[in-house]
Amino acid sequence: MKKVLVVDDEENIRLLYREELEDEGYEVVVAGNAKEALEAFHSTDFDVITLDIKMPDMDGIELLRIIKEEKKEIPVILCSAYGRYKQDFRIWASDAYVVKSADLDELKLTIRQVLAA
Repeated sequence: MKKVLVVDDEENIRLLYREELEDEGYEVVVAGNAKEALEAFHSTDFDVITLDIKMPDMDGIELLRIIKEEKKEIPVILCSAYGRYKQDFRIWASDAYVVKSADLDELKLTIRQVLAA
């Protein structure tokens, strides 16, 4: 079973992602901030990570940098409610970018694609 780390500061998003991704057959670990994410990242081997960009303690772009410096082979999908980040060169280290939506089909498809690559 593939393991997914979902990092988002909004509890409702974490719960939704967990439920939807578990229904797809993934083992899901959630983190509400960068500190929790790094603890999980260092204690478990994940197959893919989804990161919210706007978080209070450390933004997802900075967390992306740390993750890629330590384990560049892990696919990271940035998720944001804001499409404007697509133009930010700092996200180029990510493997994909998904604009948040109530419909998680795009996220699910993107996870399948990065895992198949």
